[in-house]
Amino acid sequence: MAPSSPDAFDRPVRDFLAYVRVEAGLSPATVDAYGRDVRDLVTDLRAAAVASFTDARIEHLADHLRRLHVVRGLQPRSIARHLATCRVLFRFLRAEGVVREDPSRLLEAPTRWKRLPDVLSPGRMRKLLAAAGDAERSPFWRRDLAMVELMYAAGLRASETAGVGVRDLDPRLAVVRVTGKGGKQRLVPVGRPALAAAADYQEQLRPRLAGDPARHRDRLLLSRTGRPLDRVAVWRIISAMARHAGLGRVHPHVLRHSFATHMLGGGADLRIVQELLGHADIATTQIYTHVDQRRLRDVVDRFHPRG
Repeated sequence: MAPSSPDAFDRPVRDFLAYVRVEAGLSPATVDAYGRDVRDLVTDLRAAAVASFTDARIEHLADHLRRLHVVRGLQPRSIARHLATCRVLFRFLRAEGVVREDPSRLLEAPTRWKRLPDVLSPGRMRKLLAAAGDAERSPFWRRDLAMVELMYAAGLRASETAGVGVRDLDPRLAVVRVTGKGGKQRLVPVGRPALAAAADYQEQLRPRLAGDPARHRDRLLLSRTGRPLDRVAVWRIISAMARHAGLGRVHPHVLRHSFATHMLGGGADLRIVQELLGHADIATTQIYTHVDQRRLRDVVDRFHPRG
């Protein structure tokens, strides 16, 4: 079988790779990465019936990046590298006079892409809580129920949950003191179910887990050996609990996502949810605003003059 004849892409690609290898002085590994990325781009351009780089438009590049995400399942960080390759490539091609316009300059960086968080509906959350309190599932169900109730009531991370101390939970004020990232502390209100579950656990089970009253008296959640739970143990317990409830794969951060989503869905102010979650930047909290389309529709119906 005769080898395929060179097309309009071959020469510019060879020149580009020679440029990044010789003139730019990039490492062999980086040059190889550029080569793979450019070959992927050329494959998609050919599939879109684009005859040369001169004919490439921003929509062709956007479709290429979208395919990397949807079809190949690449994460934003990997796609960002592909985008960087496209930008370097087209800057080179423009400097060489191969193309007159650079279609890559208007592409949005994938670092801005937001992956919507996994969220349990209120009904599925009730199933998880029922599984946590199922005595047939685990002899430590009182601890597990207290843990899940606190996580959902206060939107806690796994590490924050493991770090809650006995004195951090104040039943009189109905708040828990949480130590978050960077050692920053915040006070988060908790409801009656979480307080009741924590009180039952501290009265009925925790003394037996601790053994010596002075042992680990500062940490609330203890393992079967009396040691404080760590974040890995919290993940394992939540995962096992979710399987028992028939919910599939659920990790601790899903409870935090669910807390924020349900708060906003109930009418909470975004700034308040930001404070409760301990987010330094409200942009981090805004990811949760996607979930309440029904509330958005209700607001438009109620307040817009033409709603």
